[in-house]
Amino acid sequence: MTEQATATALEIENLDVHYGRVHALRGLSLRVGEGEIVALLGNNGAGKTTTLASVSGVVPSQAGRIRAFGKDVTKAKPWEIVGRGVIHVPEGRRIFSRLTIHENLQLGGYLVKDQDVVDQRIAEVYELLPRLAERRTQQGGTLSGGEQQMLAVGRALVAGPRLLMLDEPSMGLAPLVVAQIMELVERINRSGTSVLLVEQNARAALRISHRAYVVENGQITLEGAAHELASDDRVIDAYLGA
Repeated sequence: MTEQATATALEIENLDVHYGRVHALRGLSLRVGEGEIVALLGNNGAGKTTTLASVSGVVPSQAGRIRAFGKDVTKAKPWEIVGRGVIHVPEGRRIFSRLTIHENLQLGGYLVKDQDVVDQRIAEVYELLPRLAERRTQQGGTLSGGEQQMLAVGRALVAGPRLLMLDEPSMGLAPLVVAQIMELVERINRSGTSVLLVEQNARAALRISHRAYVVENGQITLEGAAHELASDDRVIDAYLGA
């Protein structure tokens, strides 16, 4: 792992989000430096997915500010945020099950105007994930859970992320596949892409992250270097077990 980056990929300041009467985020602040993997940990309903959805412009915030690579995107439309290089892989993969692997990847480049660039990025995804290359004409819905997650990540890579946000990429996967997904995240990060990783498998997330935050009831309650949080009694008791 490299030293903490000084430039900022993402900065969230005092973000407030409401779903009707539910106060989902309460003055939440966090930062992802360029070149970092930052984990966001917490229990179900803590506000992790809402945080990513707010950054993506899918869920509006009522207060606070979001900056991506120095530009205020608090009120930006989702496609404008994608245009800034902030790409979100949502929970549940959400691939197009009736389309082939190759067609799913092509849709990742929907906003990319140069088809040669799209073709080059798809070729890079196939090199990174040869299992997808072998099955490029297979329908996405026929893939295993782990393969679908790899396809979802591959589709995001075709969009050209500077910051990749992953929501529960290990959900429902066998331990061996979880290890493969985490290795993939590390490889993507080593290529220069910053990563914000929402993950309930705290042990796996802390193992590959540079820094981490813990969110509870919409607020950040702990933050620090990943290796420090991994040895913090509060994190061990709540998320890691004995």
